[in-house]
Amino acid sequence: MSRVHDMGGRWGDGPVVPGPQGMVPVGAEWQRAALALTLAAGGLGAWSIDRSRHARECLAPGDYARFSYYEKWIAALADLVVATGLVSRAELAAGAADPAPPHPRLFTADKVAPALARGTPYRRETGVAAAFAPGDRVRTRLPARNAFVPGGHTRLPGYAAGQVGTVILGHGAHVLPDANAHGLGECPEPLYTVAFAAADLWGAAEGTGDEVTADLWQSYLEPA
Repeated sequence: MSRVHDMGGRWGDGPVVPGPQGMVPVGAEWQRAALALTLAAGGLGAWSIDRSRHARECLAPGDYARFSYYEKWIAALADLVVATGLVSRAELAAGAADPAPPHPRLFTADKVAPALARGTPYRRETGVAAAFAPGDRVRTRLPARNAFVPGGHTRLPGYAAGQVGTVILGHGAHVLPDANAHGLGECPEPLYTVAFAAADLWGAAEGTGDEVTADLWQSYLEPA
């Protein structure tokens, strides 16, 4: 899948400025509201984290490029609540919802901290048997595409497509985002960390022996 967010190795976007790990800090009141709305709506269980990522990827390229971090969240959230029937387009345009009873999974403030601490476990004990082990040489799918849905969500970055790397870790079976983002079931399969020589990906490496690692699902890989 080629989308504006898949920026690895692209020229012209300026330097990467290292910052704090994790979520972008929340400053202005509207940013706090954006975060709260996203958490509250996600807590209703109408979509998976994979579908929410895909919704952000599907923003118009011009909007994606100019929106700030939390503006992307709100724009994608607006699309999700309409698509799942939680909010109508008329309600969204009016900025007010029609009277309705509380949702049975209403996500109240006291549930936020426990939910964030718990996270969203995506490890599964069943699924496809592992085909690779640490030390195996593998080649990634080319092009980097969703095999289920044309133009659909995938976690294989474009810069790693068609490249040869080495499996360095196996993580067991995990939910496959390519299927889960589109309501096709979890389809768990083995997840691996694969190391690529930076020079292979970029044409040159900043330092001798530099590597890039990526967590990739088994269906993205074949023996090299």
